[in-house]
Amino acid sequence: MKNVMKLSAAAVLAAAFGLTACSSAPEAPAPAPEAAVTSGVDAAAEAALPDAIRDAGVIRAAAGIPYPPFILLDGEEQSGLDPDLARALGEKLGVEIKISHQAFETVIPSLQAKKFDIIMSGMNDTVEREGTLNFIEEIYAGFSIVVKQGNPEGIKTLEDLCGHPVAVQKASAQLTLLEELADTCAAEGKGELVIQQLPTAQDPQTALKAGRVVAFPVDAPVAAYTVATAGDGKDFENVEDPEHPAGINPVYTGIGTLKENTELTEALRLAMQALIEEGVYQDILESHNLGHLATERAIVNGASTEG
Repeated sequence: MKNVMKLSAAAVLAAAFGLTACSSAPEAPAPAPEAAVTSGVDAAAEAALPDAIRDAGVIRAAAGIPYPPFILLDGEEQSGLDPDLARALGEKLGVEIKISHQAFETVIPSLQAKKFDIIMSGMNDTVEREGTLNFIEEIYAGFSIVVKQGNPEGIKTLEDLCGHPVAVQKASAQLTLLEELADTCAAEGKGELVIQQLPTAQDPQTALKAGRVVAFPVDAPVAAYTVATAGDGKDFENVEDPEHPAGINPVYTGIGTLKENTELTEALRLAMQALIEEGVYQDILESHNLGHLATERAIVNGASTEG
C-alpha cells in the first residue's frame, strides 16, 4: 500500500511540474497586421461619414460572390478588384469595409431593408438604377460577347445573336439589352433570340461550355478574365470589336449607396478621390489588368451626369 501511495505522490508531483512547465511556455505570437496600402485616413472623408457608421467602425457591403475579377473566393479568403478597393477605401475612411455574399438580383432590396450599407458587386450604373441608388464609379467599361473557342457560329456583332439561344445573368444590364434585341430580331424576321436568365455569374459560361447556348454577353472585365482562365484559356474567346477597345456600349460600374444616404455617398467619393490622387487607385486597377478602364477623378452617377 505504501508503494502505491509513493507512486501516486510521484505522479502528482510530475503532473504539477508538467502543468508548471506548460504554463510558463511562451505563447504563440499574434499574426502581424497587414501593411497599409495608403497613406492613412483622409480627414475630410472620415468627417463626412454618417455618425452611425463611424461609431460602428464598419461599412457592410453586399456582393454576389464570386464575380471575377471583381471578387473571387478561395476558402474564406476574398480577392479581386473590390476587396482591394474596399481595403484602401476603408483606410481612407478609418473604418472596415466588410464584403458579404448576397444574391445579385437581391442586392438592392438588401440595402433597402438596411441589411447592408453599400453594394460592391461590379454593378453597372444606369439611369434607371440611379432612381434608387447613387453610384461612386470604379471603372468605365463596356461589355463583350463570349463564344466558344473558334467561334463556331461566326458571331461578329450583337445582331448575329438573332436566331440563337444566349445566356445572361439575372438582373444584369445586358439582360435589358438582349430583351430589346429580341424585339428587333422578331420585327426584322431574323429568328427568335432565346434568352436564358441564370442566377449566378458562372452559370452563363457553364451553359456555353455545355452547348446549351452559343454565346453570353458580359461586362468586358469579366469577359477578359473568363476567356483567360477558363480551361486554361482554351474554352472561350471574345468577339473582338476594334472600334470599341473598352467594350461595346461602355458604361460606368460603381459602388452603390441608397439615394437618400448622401453622407455616405460623399464620404466614399472623397475617399476615392484621395486614392486617385495618391496613385493607389490606378495601382489597384493595374494589378488586375484593368488600368485602361480607370476614371480620371471620383465620379458620382456617371450615367446621368457624364452622358
